[in-house]
Amino acid sequence: MSFHWVIMDEVVRTEVILSVYIISFLIGLPANLLALYAFSVKIHSKPLPTDILLLNLTVSDLLFLIILPLKMHEATSDMNWTLPGFLCSITSFIFFSTIYTSSLLLMAVSVVRYIAVAFPVTYHQLHKPVYGIVTSVVIWLVSAAHCSIIIIVRYHPALYNGNSTMCYEDFTEKQLEVLLPVRFESFFVGFLIPFVICVYCYLSCILILYRRPRISPMQKQKAIGMALGSLAVFLICVLPFNMTHLVGYIQGESPTWRYYTLLLSTFNTCIDPIIFYFSSSAFRCTSEKSIFRKKASQSNKEATNSN
Repeated sequence: MSFHWVIMDEVVRTEVILSVYIISFLIGLPANLLALYAFSVKIHSKPLPTDILLLNLTVSDLLFLIILPLKMHEATSDMNWTLPGFLCSITSFIFFSTIYTSSLLLMAVSVVRYIAVAFPVTYHQLHKPVYGIVTSVVIWLVSAAHCSIIIIVRYHPALYNGNSTMCYEDFTEKQLEVLLPVRFESFFVGFLIPFVICVYCYLSCILILYRRPRISPMQKQKAIGMALGSLAVFLICVLPFNMTHLVGYIQGESPTWRYYTLLLSTFNTCIDPIIFYFSSSAFRCTSEKSIFRKKASQSNKEATNSN
């Protein structure tokens, strides 16, 4: 067992890691499969950009959950990787890329909802499925590009660490010289920018909804609750993990408490299907009411002008 893991074991025990993995898998897998079915039905009947983005978010969570049994095996092996090496690369790539994918998809969903509430007529004109598809493809590519560092660090001849028995955890100084700056950049692209955009969009939505008297208080509360829930996911599940990138870059090494933050990101797979399945209908309803009012207002103006 390496000295790095001896220090790390003082912070996070394998029993805690394994317990969180098992609970997340047992709750998250059926919840996301149900969400996958629900969004698939919605898209089949009436494809909207929001539903396409949420479907991709569900797929991202499912990919995360599919490789979770391999992480469970790692935890039962005292965090030593006893499986074939290529499975380590695949597992790490999916494990981390889906975290960034979720952050960027949450950002995209917040932008769509802001447009739907603030500019309903424009949203009605631009809510073609192709926009959701293109946005999703770009997000997957950005996440994959950032997490390609996992493959580089493991297989590049100048960086390969053949003495380590751990999977993407026990790094040499040469590996950290490459890895830490990439993580630092990922803090901005994968968290800070999406978070700032989400805060702006959802706070704007809340202010706009409160100013519209014709939307029922219950509908306002539901939409506002889902907006706050979305921001809570960012703060609880996404922020801590990304803070390790910032702290690691400053300290010049991976923080030993990093695994706690990964456990919070793992729980995110259980929260996503609950929040975003119900929130899709809440925001759609408020935007449709706004569209109806603006169309009615335009019709009244046209009638007045003709008279």
